[in-house]
Amino acid sequence: MNTTDYAALVALDWGDRTHAFACQKTGADGIEQGVIEATPEALHAWLETLRERCAGRPVALAVEAGRNALLHALLEHDWLTIYPVHPATSARFRRAFTPSGAKDDGPDALVVLTVLRQHRDRLSALTRDTPVTRELATLVAARRGAVDARTRLVNQLTGLLKRYFPQALTLAGGDLAAPLALAFLRRFPELADVQKAGAARLRTFYAKRNVRSEKRIAERVALLGRARALSNDRAVIGPARLELSRLLDLLEVEARHIAKMDERIAEVFAAHPKAEVFASLPGAGPALAPRLLTAFGDVAQRYPNAQAMQKYAGLAPVREKSQNRIWVHWRWSAPKFVRQSFVEWAGQTVAHCAWAGEFYRRQKTFGKGHHAILRALAFKWLRILWCCWNDGVAYDQTRYLSALAKRARPRIAPA
Repeated sequence: MNTTDYAALVALDWGDRTHAFACQKTGADGIEQGVIEATPEALHAWLETLRERCAGRPVALAVEAGRNALLHALLEHDWLTIYPVHPATSARFRRAFTPSGAKDDGPDALVVLTVLRQHRDRLSALTRDTPVTRELATLVAARRGAVDARTRLVNQLTGLLKRYFPQALTLAGGDLAAPLALAFLRRFPELADVQKAGAARLRTFYAKRNVRSEKRIAERVALLGRARALSNDRAVIGPARLELSRLLDLLEVEARHIAKMDERIAEVFAAHPKAEVFASLPGAGPALAPRLLTAFGDVAQRYPNAQAMQKYAGLAPVREKSQNRIWVHWRWSAPKFVRQSFVEWAGQTVAHCAWAGEFYRRQKTFGKGHHAILRALAFKWLRILWCCWNDGVAYDQTRYLSALAKRARPRIAPA
């Protein structure tokens, strides 16, 4: 239980134009309510006034979780202890206090204040990671956003080529975001351009771009020899070429910025004191190792045991019981990016770790689906990862298997 002697308890309800607040000073019966403009200047001025009124003593402030812009501003004031309240929690309290379902920012602030006053011992104060971890977390999230944007562009490009130049899906290679594919489509934006160039120039094009498989080149040249245009209608091909140029420009921009992000991520990750722990993980690589590190962060008390991390990441199953009925389902309320990081990495370990690969194959024989197996494997891995993170030691497969043998536990069992 938190025993800090706060000068005041405050709740803040975020809004696009105004923020509503509810404040109760320690020892006072009344609750002060009001609104402030949703500008940095107004917010900081209000906080500075609040500090003066409380004579610089600590203040507990509750705010709905997920408002990152607001949290960044609040964290500038070290005299505040910030308690994030899950939006679902405040929504349930709101329904309890307002059965009609009416919503208003002022009463919402009162609801959050009630949660803070009566259930502070059930809330966890916000703790900050070190600057290097926070920068790395922002970088990997931004990179994921850029990769998702690139994927959407590739899907658009695939749809476009299917409409007027489907042969390019083979001739440009399997990855339309790769430099080879972008160069091919720049050089040959329609089938007529490839046919005009001929087989010899096509071979030269591939050779200059390090396509070394003679079989693959021969298959593509053979495809060119029998290829026919889907349509020769310039009313279709002309606009398609313009659209192709736009998509290629955007893909090249995304590629440049992803490369810059990768470079900065590598620099920041290398400077992190626990980089070696996560770099040692099989199959993690330069993209997933930083994501796994930021999922754990620096604050040990945030995840006092492996189970806490499994629940936070949404990998621990939820068991519900009502009378004689029991059902188990996955955790709906979980950070999507964190869960994706662990599950994607678990998939990589299947090819890079012997026991993980064996686990996957055995689960397949039990009839389990691909994604269900990866979630179960990520759940197992999290126990190992938590120990490595908590102890600050690199992963050692020999040590892990030896520990299992000492406990006389089978390595593989149905999930």
